[in-house]
Amino acid sequence: MIPTELLIDFNAELKEFQKEDIIFSENNSARNYYQIKSGIVKMNNYNDDGKEFIQGIFYKEQSFGEPPLFIDINYPANAVAIENSVLYILPKEKFFQLLKTHSDIHFNITKSLAKRLYYKAIIASEISSQEPSHRILRFFDYLKHDVHQSPEKFSLKIDYTRQQISDLLGLRVETVIRAIKQLEKQGEVKIVKRKVYR
Repeated sequence: MIPTELLIDFNAELKEFQKEDIIFSENNSARNYYQIKSGIVKMNNYNDDGKEFIQGIFYKEQSFGEPPLFIDINYPANAVAIENSVLYILPKEKFFQLLKTHSDIHFNITKSLAKRLYYKAIIASEISSQEPSHRILRFFDYLKHDVHQSPEKFSLKIDYTRQQISDLLGLRVETVIRAIKQLEKQGEVKIVKRKVYR
């Protein structure tokens, strides 16, 4: 999202995280901007019964955890490396300085946050009112068109496990498996060697 040369100019630190390392925890003070150089990061919470709810999964060149920086609150979720990852870490003060001097970057970040809010609103309404297969398809289309810009049919490999999809959408794993098979029969997705393509 922010060009790496610019992050380096503002003295961003490069830090490695191993799979399952916690980058920050729920209720920690928000002190840094994080951008992924390589790897995958998830943001999650756990309910009182210990069930995980995944707030989002972030990939190379994406950032995460920005909203609390702007409103001076603690993180509402944990950030955990799903695989070995390398992150650019920029302290909050330098991040704000960068935004003040680069209005185009500021606009891009605002646009990205707006997309995430829109997606969360869509998912919230879908969770309460739509069939599982419809929810899953909407989620896949968000990834296909908004995250990866991959318009050709079956050009996007869904890199989420069935468990991650269930945690993101508030469904049971068995329901996700059944719904994906139904979507395959309808020609909406293709399954090759257990991998789902949209």
